[in-house]
Amino acid sequence: MAAKKKFRPVVEETPQSRTPIRGRGASWSPANRFERLHVDFHDFDGNDADFEPSEGPRRVTQYFRDGTKSIITRNNSPDVGFETSLNPYRGCEHGCIYCYARPTHEYLGFSAGLDFESKIMVKTNAPELLRAELESLRWEPQTLVMSGVTDPYQPIERKLRITRGCLAVLAKFRNPVAIITKNRLVTRDIDLLRDLAASNAAAVNISVTSLDPNLQRVLEPRTSSPEGRLDAIRQLRNAGIPAGVMVAPVIPGLTDHEVPRILEACAKAGAQFAAYTIIRLPWAVAPLFEHWLDEHFPDRKEKVLGRIRDLRGNRLNNSQWHMRMSGEGIFAEQIASFFKIACRHAGIGERPKLSTAAFRRTREQLRLF
Repeated sequence: MAAKKKFRPVVEETPQSRTPIRGRGASWSPANRFERLHVDFHDFDGNDADFEPSEGPRRVTQYFRDGTKSIITRNNSPDVGFETSLNPYRGCEHGCIYCYARPTHEYLGFSAGLDFESKIMVKTNAPELLRAELESLRWEPQTLVMSGVTDPYQPIERKLRITRGCLAVLAKFRNPVAIITKNRLVTRDIDLLRDLAASNAAAVNISVTSLDPNLQRVLEPRTSSPEGRLDAIRQLRNAGIPAGVMVAPVIPGLTDHEVPRILEACAKAGAQFAAYTIIRLPWAVAPLFEHWLDEHFPDRKEKVLGRIRDLRGNRLNNSQWHMRMSGEGIFAEQIASFFKIACRHAGIGERPKLSTAAFRRTREQLRLF
């Protein structure tokens, strides 16, 4: 008979006994800060309940239906750059270890660790909800960002096509959209993006953190390869769709030296604009990232964490407006100057301003007849 799982209250789970899991960014699940009890699926003798000797530790991805009644998220953050966004998924199988969105899974009763990348909430009715919200006279046409939190082109999108369904709605209304993704799958939807771009209503930001495929595989395990992302930029530009690069996050002591090469490579692929952010480590992301460094770059751990603290007022995270994205102090100023010079050298300009001039409601069209 299988042994029962053990439940025990914890103050803080320690990851020392965990080992890297192939295809996953996190190798453990820290306790949810909102829960009094934490489920530890490791037996007290150190044996993992999901461990198979022939394969090593693994975690199968599970998908859950999200019963949300609205799809457009609004924010008033003064340093984000947009007011409305659309997230077809909650949680992200890409598994980027540094993802600042990980703590949002704790609001669902999950962990910011393995749960975030293996328990995905799916908004299957997102296109229908979006259509209803755009049809409403309360909707003021403006740029929608996909996605402000989790990637709209994570692996399951290939099968579910929820993001594509939302883009079809946006194309029908000609409502502008700006996409941020690490996945080459965005090129599947070039037909819809081309239609929107014809009305100056589409732009795609391809996120590139590193050009080193070995680093990418452990830092962002289920994302497209660096070459795949460069190819996505090429395909988008060849189709006449505005495309740029989001160098995010810049990780001091690990990826910061790559910034000029990333910008140069993306510019050669056709990138027209660029932006960057500094790594953010809110809540459980900090211990997850620290343990990831222990697993993969123990020789650089203190250097990386020390430089992050230099940028964060001697802390690993600072959530203060206007500082959380770019850091503070002399090193932050150096990165900003470095980035600006590298953009100029690569010939990369400013992000285009999208237009709402072509927006139309389908009911308004019907009334014309």
